[in-house]
Amino acid sequence: MNLPKHVRLVEVGPRDGLQNEKQPISVDDKVRLVDDLSAAGLGYVEVGSFVSPKWVPQMAGSAEVFARIQRKPGVTYAALTPNLKGFEAALESRVEEVAVFAAASESFSQKNINCSIAESLARFVPVMEAAKAHGVRVRGYVSCVLGCPYEGKVKTEQVAAVARELYAMGCYEVSLGDTIGVGTAGAARRLFEVVGRDVPRERLAGHFHDTYGQALANIYASLLEGIAVFDSSVAGLGGCPYAKGATGNVASEDVVYLLDGLGIDTGIDLDRLIAAGQRICRVLGRASGSRVARARNPECAA
Repeated sequence: MNLPKHVRLVEVGPRDGLQNEKQPISVDDKVRLVDDLSAAGLGYVEVGSFVSPKWVPQMAGSAEVFARIQRKPGVTYAALTPNLKGFEAALESRVEEVAVFAAASESFSQKNINCSIAESLARFVPVMEAAKAHGVRVRGYVSCVLGCPYEGKVKTEQVAAVARELYAMGCYEVSLGDTIGVGTAGAARRLFEVVGRDVPRERLAGHFHDTYGQALANIYASLLEGIAVFDSSVAGLGGCPYAKGATGNVASEDVVYLLDGLGIDTGIDLDRLIAAGQRICRVLGRASGSRVARARNPECAA
């Protein structure tokens, strides 16, 4: 199969990347990160999530972040909204697109959101109805698609069943997430081959963590399957609090470098993206998780 000519990156750093950070991160720094990312050419930025501060304290200021970002024409600024209350709060913040999430593993679903897969999907029905009524697009996430920290291997057919449900409910796109980063290129190809029988491949995306150093290989394998949308996080920020040892998402800088080398258009300025990652890493007091950033700018390794 020919590689896609254009790939859309879904930047999840401001939400997925920061949500588990223990140290307080100011609204100013979050706003600066979002603005830096859109200035670098990212066409889709997941800004925050509207969830209970009790469960995700770091996302408590999402409404203020949405109020203060410099919205660029043509850029989608999205939020995670796991329930109707969250969706209504997002609507008040003029969020243009929302996301819901389910797991392909029953154990992970129970540990993560305290309900079964079927119960989690049922919770999304009122969100989908409200979104349709207000003309808001909904993106779906499926986690643990290539492995679960509690169950081990996850059946691809189970992933397909959950993805099919989300698509049937009205999610215009379904992102398949290797939450603990155990997937390999062969498994990634088979995943999209199987799920692609139920959900059109142009409606599927890949979300790879780099725990085992396989994320870029998995992205390339997915490209061979015709997948042209990938989630990534600037500086490789993020992880999964329910998955022991799971490192961050694949770094946006590394994905852009890979795609540039393949002659695939992203519309993203790599140097500005590296600078955005460097700035937020200084705030966090850590080195960048991007190998490309560290190679191009020694300061990112400090």
